[in-house]
Parts: sequence; structure tokens; C-alpha cells
Amino acid sequence: MLVRLLYASRAAAALSESVVESILDQSRRKNPARGITGLLCSSGDLFIQVLEGGRDEVCELFNTIVRDRRHLEVRLLVYEEIFERRFAGWTMGQVDLTRVNPSLLLKYSDRAALNPFSCSGRASMTLLEELIDTGSVVSRGG
Repeated sequence: MLVRLLYASRAAAALSESVVESILDQSRRKNPARGITGLLCSSGDLFIQVLEGGRDEVCELFNTIVRDRRHLEVRLLVYEEIFERRFAGWTMGQVDLTRVNPSLLLKYSDRAALNPFSCSGRASMTLLEELIDTGSVVSRGG
């Protein structure tokens, strides 16, 4: 059974490019063997990530993220059974939100900044899908 999970968290320490790259590198090394695909967005101290794959594998990875000291305030936004993957092309894609048109962020939020804590999980998922459709994924990792 395939599932999709979307979560948000805050970084425990200042997010540097090297921290984000370390997370992406680890995901890209380990996710293929687990059958997990997805997308990571980061902005300021925020993470938002979608994971797709088998139920057990996705749940185990999410539990690992919850225990990861790099993350604070981990919040589950969406969890659903799916028939097909929407993020199948990425072992872990990345969106550079500094390159995203602010009007796209305003479409789903009260400000032109990513804040999944202030909008619905469905709105956050729709934003990620639109980022794919507009070619905003800067790294496929796939």
C-alpha cells in the first residue's frame, strides 16, 4: 500500500546550505532502497517535506525525523493512502523558495513566505504540487 505524508518542522539551529545539503544527501543515499520518494522545501528556519512510499517505510522514516535533533515542532499535516505517486521523479527533490514568485506563496498563505503552521495541510500540499508544475524544483536527486 502506498501512502503520502506531509509534515512541517522548525530547524533546531540556523539552517545553512550545508545542513540542507546534508539532509538531502542522506535522503538520496537511503531512500531508493526504502522505495521512498519526495520533496523538501526549506525557508528560514522552516522545513516542509512530502514523503511517498510503502506505509511501513514512510512511517518509520517519519518517526526517525520526529526524533532527529535537527527538527523542532514536527507537525503532521497530511497522511493519506494513494494510488500513485505524485513525487515519483525524486529520491528527494528540493525547492529553493528564494526563487519562487511571491505571488504563488500568497495564493496559499497570508504572507509571501512559506509558513505551513498557519495554513491547512491541503493548502501546503497544493502549493508543493504547483511548485512542481511551475518547474520550481531545483534539484531532482533522482
